[in-house]
Amino acid sequence: MHRVGSASNGNNSTRPRKEKRLTYVLNDSDDTKHCAGINCLALLTSDGSDYLFTGSRDGRLKRWVLAVDRATCSATFESHVDWVNDAVLVGDSTLVSCSSDTTLKTWNALSLGTCTRTLRQHSDYVTCLASAGKNSNIVASGGLGGEVFIWDIEAAATPVSKSNDTTVDESSNGINGSGNLLPLTSLRTVNSSTNMSMNTNQSQGYIPTAAKGHKDSVYALATNESGTILVSGGTEKVVRVWDTRTGAKTLKLRGHTDNIRALLLDSTGRYCLSGSSDSMIRLWDIGQQRCVHSYAVHIDSVWALASTPTFSHVYSGGRDFSLYLTDLQTRESSLLCTGEHPILQLALHDDSIWVASTDSSVHRWPTEGCNPEKIFQRGNSFLAGNLSFSRARVSLEGSTPVPVYKEPTLTILGTPAIVQHEILNNKRHVLTKDASGSVKLWEITKGDVIEDYGKVSFEEKKEELFEMVSIPAWFTVDTRLGSLSVHLDTPQCFSAEMYLADLNIVGKPEDDKVNLARETLKGLLAHWLRKRKQRTGSPAPANGELLSGKDIASRSLNHSRIEADGSSENDTMVYPPFEFSVTSPPSIITEGSHGGPWRKKITDLDGTKDEKDFPWWCLDCVLNNRLPTRENTKCSFYLQPCEGSSVQIVTQGKLSAPRILRIHKVINYVVEKMVLDKPLDSISADGSFAPGLTGSQSQHQTVGDGSFRSGFKPWLKLRPSIEILCNNQVLSPEMSLATVRAYIWKKSEDLVLNYRLVQSR
Repeated sequence: MHRVGSASNGNNSTRPRKEKRLTYVLNDSDDTKHCAGINCLALLTSDGSDYLFTGSRDGRLKRWVLAVDRATCSATFESHVDWVNDAVLVGDSTLVSCSSDTTLKTWNALSLGTCTRTLRQHSDYVTCLASAGKNSNIVASGGLGGEVFIWDIEAAATPVSKSNDTTVDESSNGINGSGNLLPLTSLRTVNSSTNMSMNTNQSQGYIPTAAKGHKDSVYALATNESGTILVSGGTEKVVRVWDTRTGAKTLKLRGHTDNIRALLLDSTGRYCLSGSSDSMIRLWDIGQQRCVHSYAVHIDSVWALASTPTFSHVYSGGRDFSLYLTDLQTRESSLLCTGEHPILQLALHDDSIWVASTDSSVHRWPTEGCNPEKIFQRGNSFLAGNLSFSRARVSLEGSTPVPVYKEPTLTILGTPAIVQHEILNNKRHVLTKDASGSVKLWEITKGDVIEDYGKVSFEEKKEELFEMVSIPAWFTVDTRLGSLSVHLDTPQCFSAEMYLADLNIVGKPEDDKVNLARETLKGLLAHWLRKRKQRTGSPAPANGELLSGKDIASRSLNHSRIEADGSSENDTMVYPPFEFSVTSPPSIITEGSHGGPWRKKITDLDGTKDEKDFPWWCLDCVLNNRLPTRENTKCSFYLQPCEGSSVQIVTQGKLSAPRILRIHKVINYVVEKMVLDKPLDSISADGSFAPGLTGSQSQHQTVGDGSFRSGFKPWLKLRPSIEILCNNQVLSPEMSLATVRAYIWKKSEDLVLNYRLVQSR
């Protein structure tokens, strides 16, 4: 699986250089909504207002202002370049998130989305976090590969010098226009007994404490109220207990038979609850180092746990789509509700509980939080068994519990995630199908939905939209973030060209062509170019002028031969087919020479980013009008008369032309080179060659692409009518050489075309 925007360059000079990728993510028209599953929830009360934070597989976090009957999105936190897997609140208003992009990020929770720091220590996906909330600065992070790190967020957030930022980055999102750092959110000072001592290294800045002991992936973490005890679990099926002050492992708790996916600690750190893929919930007494109770409530994996403040009752959800309430003392359980998606995380809020799932929507259900016993008084409860198969057996016998609640009290709607896609042959349109079954057609050079077909057959619509055209694959697409992510890699992305006339661009010579990737980059960075011009007070450099700052041209020549794009004017004008929306702008994911991958909306680029932030080839293309040397864009072919044809032309053996050349241009070539074995005036009157017209006059009468699209062919009365064939099939004048080769010729050797004079009607 490719990690979005995280390609690195090797130091081995004997290997081909792998250049940084530029990705742009197409956003939905309603950008206040998530468009993928919700992995995490966090609640904050500040100045009398309640806030819910949601972290999604779309790579973003959102803050919602909560009211009795509604939730309003008040900020989007966008910087991660892959799934947001977990988020916790630390101190008074600091939000910490972790992601599959291997980073942790700190945010001003009450800002408009200000990322204050990016913390880099993990070598693989970061899957989970744990914190003691307002009582400690300590945050623990766990991930794939068995890595667990214990961070002092206050120490980690201390600015480091530019030469010492190997583990902590000053996020570009956390720097204002003047270059000054935005104020870091206040963190509550804790006494030395609960605060881990700062671990620093003069050469690298802050380094977190590593809790070493896991041999495999970690999926769950939890701390007690003071942040002194940490528990962890994962694929090793054991719960490990750690001292956060030293990172030392104190004991292991065994009993689960499958991956541990959720953990809770009570306020004192004595009792621990664990949920596992073996469908069991276990209550552990850490002091006695043993399992006190087992609860067979679910019939599939338990992925989420939340407890009442007194640790007397637990809410649990998981892969069986069901939310249960269980009394830890009496073992009485009740099914609160069932949904349509696996439950990923829970968050208790007063007399309700927020439920996050693999769906892009979040639901709030009633819980009787102050007195959960009221739920059991409604009936339909059962006693949780202590064997995992007991609940499964009850389910198979058809006596499953009846849910207490049928509908949530509030739903924060999301946008259905894209689950299927197909790049069409024209290499500009992508057909998608989302989780609700809706099929849409996207134009990726503009980032717009150009057709919403509704709930129709994806396969039938794909066949209906098929075009017999052949254009190089200049981009790739994935839907990992729930929306279309379009990837541009050099030099492959510069392999596709099109005539301006085919893009319906008027006011230019019809034979002019453009490079699709170059024009797309110009459209994506149009806002950045304008801001850059305003900041520098000068226009973009002319063709051949070097970039400001580093010598991009020198660097590019060392790694790849470059060529000026002489077929296009070097201007900042963006043609209509490449104008991206400013109301729902795409987000760029990329990286430059420093700082690692980043993500921002194209309209949020303030013009300060340069070669340290963008791939050099991207800036070289947009600012200097230079493209890297591409694969051969020519098509070689032989042009021969049909058997028995009376038309002969003088050729020089093998011919070569651009792959996008239309067949009508080949027809023009045949006419211009024609040698007839009969006098010109013997051609039939309804033939297309005018009697007495000389060769130079004939050439002068050549008509370009436009006449074929209009349906009017004035040259039919002016010169011979020629047909071009391939494999005995007459070719449409609108076909390109690449299309003929791909769909008609279908051979690896050089293309062979035949020509003949069309007989009189």
